[in-house]
Amino acid sequence: MRILLVEEEVHTAQYLRKGLVENGFAVDVMDPGAAGSGTRRAAYDLMVCDIGPGRPRLPEIQRETAEAPVLFLADRHLPQRMEGAAGQEFLVKPFAFADFLARVRGLLRAGADRNPMILRIGGLELDLVRHRAGRDGRRLDLTPKEFLLLSLLMRKSGEVLSRTYISDQVWEINFESNTNFVDVHIRRLRSKVDDPFPRKLIHTVRGSGYVLEER
Repeated sequence: MRILLVEEEVHTAQYLRKGLVENGFAVDVMDPGAAGSGTRRAAYDLMVCDIGPGRPRLPEIQRETAEAPVLFLADRHLPQRMEGAAGQEFLVKPFAFADFLARVRGLLRAGADRNPMILRIGGLELDLVRHRAGRDGRRLDLTPKEFLLLSLLMRKSGEVLSRTYISDQVWEINFESNTNFVDVHIRRLRSKVDDPFPRKLIHTVRGSGYVLEER
């Protein structure tokens, strides 16, 4: 799941991004000055935004996120009367990361009507909020990056994804096409998702990339 983080404090942005990535989310960081531009707003499942003094105004944030839920990070001295509407919450600084993560997952669960929170294909099930994976009733022990890789393949089920696209979406890095970085991670994922089961779901399309589908 992709999260847009609007935060001008570099240390805070790095801290929150690191924690979210370690928990299996894909995170883009935006400078507050760019908020309200309307760019890429349909690409995110959640937006996290600092609304302290001098930060973007509320209407600008709403235009940026379209229908995505929003978690506002508010300074302690902001008016207490500020309350979130549906799909919006406020978290007052300073806060523990555990509380922040709980708010993030809570907003994502509340937005389940807008986007499916559980993906199912051929006995394979992925709970995007609770970060749980299983197949045919058996729990799959995935690393955060394996979870992110599998969620990408499942969301794009039936589509052939190139190695460049996969590396950009999962690792946010464009690797050289002649390296086997993506192949190694796909092989590790297959060892958990496919190898223990008779039906294979992750397929190689020679010269193109990978696709997850029932055959």
